[in-house]
Amino acid sequence: MELKVLRKNLIVHKTECLIIGRFEGRGENPLIDEIDEVMDGLISSATKSGDFKGKLNQTVVFYSGGKLSAERILLIGLGNKREFNRDKLREASGTAASKAKKMGVKILSTTLTEMTAEILTPPDSAQTVVEGTMLSLYAFDDFKTDKKEKSKRIKLLNIVLPLKCKGPGKIEKGALKGLKLSESVYFARDLISNPGNVATPSYIAKKTRDMAKERGIKTRVLEKEDMKELGMGALLGVSRGSSEPPKLIILEYWGGKEKDQPYVLAGKAVTFDSGGISIKPSPGMEEMKTDMSGGAAAIGAVMAAASLKLPVNLIALVPATENLPGGRAYKPGDILTSMSGQTIEVLNTDAEGRLILADALTYAERFKPKAVIDIATLTGACIIALGNHASGLLGNNEGLKKELVKAGEESGEKLWELPLWEPYKKQISSDVADMKNVGGKAAGAITAAAFLDKFATKYHWAHIDIAGTAWEKKGKPFIPKGAAGVGIRLIIRYLENTLSS
Repeated sequence: MELKVLRKNLIVHKTECLIIGRFEGRGENPLIDEIDEVMDGLISSATKSGDFKGKLNQTVVFYSGGKLSAERILLIGLGNKREFNRDKLREASGTAASKAKKMGVKILSTTLTEMTAEILTPPDSAQTVVEGTMLSLYAFDDFKTDKKEKSKRIKLLNIVLPLKCKGPGKIEKGALKGLKLSESVYFARDLISNPGNVATPSYIAKKTRDMAKERGIKTRVLEKEDMKELGMGALLGVSRGSSEPPKLIILEYWGGKEKDQPYVLAGKAVTFDSGGISIKPSPGMEEMKTDMSGGAAAIGAVMAAASLKLPVNLIALVPATENLPGGRAYKPGDILTSMSGQTIEVLNTDAEGRLILADALTYAERFKPKAVIDIATLTGACIIALGNHASGLLGNNEGLKKELVKAGEESGEKLWELPLWEPYKKQISSDVADMKNVGGKAAGAITAAAFLDKFATKYHWAHIDIAGTAWEKKGKPFIPKGAAGVGIRLIIRYLENTLSS
């Protein structure tokens, strides 16, 4: 989608649809009043009659009848002004854009940046409006053959500012930032949305290489033989049941100073998870193509950092494999030797994500990282604990966890910390190996992190469990049904905050 930031008189601005917003109540707004006067009081009539109350995400459409150059006016409710924030601006922007898309609009203009500039800084407002708009318009239709369905796409988004607006350059910079972040989320959503028969480990590696080449990101892919040489017995163990070869995808973005320690992201990429020998129930198994959402987030975060030219060194490690039953598949009772040399008793082959991350976390040591963050659809237990509204957070460093929670609040990708106390770590003790890969039904999200903690002893580390937030079942204002692409905006916000501290 093309993006433009314009200074225009709204009365003569030509567009198919002009979005304006109104808070609850009858507070004065010169922008609305100007349009209302030209429209012979249609907007104020809707408010006075009670048909439009300004509640968050409430919409009403007016046709200008030639009184404005805009064909339609889309009025969106912004809710209570005292409670208004970034999340609600994303929601309102996404709701309005989705409504415009359903009407077949190709050219969309919005005034929400100007209308909310006194609550957020103008650049932040512009970034948020673009994020909400673009993220709401995502559609995965690569396999649809109906061309009419594919044609329902907005081609141009105009951020319209008043003629007297000062400093449009900063606003444009904020809008472009929102665009680049959204493009990275789109890339991740595409990787996740593709079916397992397409998005194999080899496919993910190729798509990542192509993206990285365009942005000057260094890429390496470790093959099966490389993993054998490194002793990655945990990753290789999980991959044994599949005919698809595993990959360890490595992205390196060196945007900071040469002496600066890099941040490392480790993203779980199980491109299809049947559960292996400990096979999952059939209902809902089709969603297990999404078990590589953590890997997609890590790749998308590096893509975003490079697109935004962040002055930071950032590395992504993405272990990619399928987890399938087969004649060579690993089995309950097997003992695997990880790259770290630690041995793992396998009690459940459906607890495979922590196994592939274990070798990635050990591999991360060679970069002497400032911090390591792993992100994974790791446990159904995290969904039981937190539902679908927040991702779980655990780790070994209070400062790192605190900064991630802050970034989650600011980006709208919220985190909630779970404890990682010593008694939980005892749950993964094994009688025959250094540890077992599950700790029982109790505190499953925590014991999974306790397992990873064994491989993250040489650096500051945080674990983000996105099992409940990676896939949207019902659809939200800026997250359509399907892949959410969660984690990218969170990580970028965290990196920006560390740069400014």
